Amino acid sequence: MKKKVYIETTVVSYLTARPSADPVIVGHQEATREFWSRRNEFGLFISDLVLQEAGRGDPGVAKTRLDVLVSLPMLDINDEVKVLAKSLIKAKAVPSESQEDALHIAVATINGLDCIVTWNFAHINNPFTRMRIRHALEAAGHVAPEICSPDELLGGQS
Repeated sequence: MKKKVYIETTVVSYLTARPSADPVIVGHQEATREFWSRRNEFGLFISDLVLQEAGRGDPGVAKTRLDVLVSLPMLDINDEVKVLAKSLIKAKAVPSESQEDALHIAVATINGLDCIVTWNFAHINNPFTRMRIRHALEAAGHVAPEICSPDELLGGQS
């Protein structure tokens, strides 16, 4: 059975971005392209929030991002998701100014996904945040999805 993976908006942003001169960003772009080339190994999901975020900014660039996402199944952001997102913020697992990040985590959790793939190291994918998120989700009676970058998901094989 394929692992169910939530695609957070930063992944599609790196996938569709113009090539960068920054070596770190180049590495993220290459890892994202490798992940995307192997996407059929996973069951990928997004939410309406991903579409909203991907649709922001320059209309041409936004269209490119949205075109990549059009075929992916979309998960609902229902009341249960919103309550869990608020509890993540209340528990200080996610900063209060990062409500959208809390929603990404909550929608993946409520829908029982195995993993959240993201390049958001500030508010989602860093060791201390992952620990706080896991503790808050478990305290609320949920199984926490794994949180990782595309290259981590591929096991460094990108």
